[in-house]
Amino acid sequence: MRRTRKARDAEPKRAVFLDRDGTLVHETHYLHRVEDVRFVARAATALRRLRRAGFLLFIITNQSGVGRGFYTLEDVQRVNRYLLGVLGKYGAEVDGIYVCPHHPEDRCNCRKPSPKFLFDAAAQFDLRLADSFMVGDHISDIEAGRRAGARTVMVRTGHGEENLREAGGRPPADHVARDLSAAVTWILKQKRESQ
Repeated sequence: MRRTRKARDAEPKRAVFLDRDGTLVHETHYLHRVEDVRFVARAATALRRLRRAGFLLFIITNQSGVGRGFYTLEDVQRVNRYLLGVLGKYGAEVDGIYVCPHHPEDRCNCRKPSPKFLFDAAAQFDLRLADSFMVGDHISDIEAGRRAGARTVMVRTGHGEENLREAGGRPPADHVARDLSAAVTWILKQKRESQ
């Protein structure tokens, strides 16, 4: 007898949604070449800690360079395949990558701060967004998480410091962390305290 996803996975799951550039990998102006990928320090081991704690992992990335004609969607996919390969070797498997390839002026419904991809992942993987987290270095990352009902962490890497200054000293997220590793430490603390 074939079991449905609901029967197989009776309990909703938690997830951590991650921005890519500036959060997981160092910010490179319109990153589109594998040879330019540099992971933020301790990023892979941080994601492995989340996996071991039972979180599903998703990358949500705006790639307007495609819409601007600077590079192709295949370039983005090539970089993403490389990321998945490296992270997999560390035991930090990612469950899905969602890419918005549109120009900001396209007014699409998937570009962060839209929460569309978080809702899509929640529906597909039976996620409980209220027990999930969005981590990023942009206000748009934080806003996407908030709109989806997830808790939010802003990292100071990438454009994080600049965005925090623009926020006028008012932290735009539930928590501000030095980098992804520190963000994961805080997330795991929240999980422990909620049990």
